[in-house]
Amino acid sequence: MTPIALAIACLMLVTLGYVGVCTASPFGTCRKCNGFGFAMDTDRKGRPKRGKSCRRCKATGKRIRAGRWIYNRAQRIYREGTDPRRPEGTR
Repeated sequence: MTPIALAIACLMLVTLGYVGVCTASPFGTCRKCNGFGFAMDTDRKGRPKRGKSCRRCKATGKRIRAGRWIYNRAQRIYREGTDPRRPEGTR
């Protein structure tokens, strides 16, 4: 197998793997709060305590994956462009 064909096969494998992950689990753990939904803080004695709620995931601990976000956006654009009930030129 030539190196170019091997590189293409590896890229296809990685891409299809990510598509599978986005299909099976569209939400991933928030990277900012590690899925807690809040930042870990410490009190004056050094013991861990709950900090402020995470603004990135809105305290859910989950974020939508980038691939799933792109898929959702593409589907929305397709549906809006092919809607037979909508008159032309309206949004």
